[in-house]
Amino acid sequence: MRAPIPRTATLTVLAGLRTATITVFAGAFLSAGCRQDMHDQPKLRGMRGSAFFADGRGMRPTVPGTVARGQLNADELLHTGKLDGKPSEVFPFEITRADLERGRERFEIYCAPCHDRTGSGNGMIVQRGMKRPPSYHIQRLREQPPGYFFDVMTNGFGAMFDYSDRVKPEDRWRIAAYIRVLQLSQNGTLADVPPDERTKLEQQKPEGQAQ
Repeated sequence: MRAPIPRTATLTVLAGLRTATITVFAGAFLSAGCRQDMHDQPKLRGMRGSAFFADGRGMRPTVPGTVARGQLNADELLHTGKLDGKPSEVFPFEITRADLERGRERFEIYCAPCHDRTGSGNGMIVQRGMKRPPSYHIQRLREQPPGYFFDVMTNGFGAMFDYSDRVKPEDRWRIAAYIRVLQLSQNGTLADVPPDERTKLEQQKPEGQAQ
């Protein structure tokens, strides 16, 4: 039979455990206070001075030749819509049916609210009191080259703000191509239709007319 553990020994062990526990928690608390908060970081802030650099500026000058992301714009025609300083008469890439479909989609998102889907300038925003833009079908705009419409989308015109941060350059050209389609749709003649499609149109009967 084991001899009983003396009461004094038990109390000594408990006191030691209590002391150790307090020491651990106190150490953890104090060490947490020694760490730096994330919102208080040793860093240089923009537009503020700094004694670290000889010129006293916190912001460092960019390396010569640095180009901001997405701002290379090496293709002048693609990104400005101009050739020799004038609105381009040509597109920077071949316009396909897929490009026209994309142009129509972008047009109906960004342009139709003011210009409406036909380009007449009577969109829903206009119907609610905003200033009406000119119709794409007036003679002045029918005579404008594609680069003109690209430039308006890029830099804005009159009450219209620019869409350069909303519509990428390629899509601005596609919209310009679709605007030309709208103009042709309202002012074209049967002679403008390709021969195979013209034959189909000539064979069609007006609605309600007997075959």
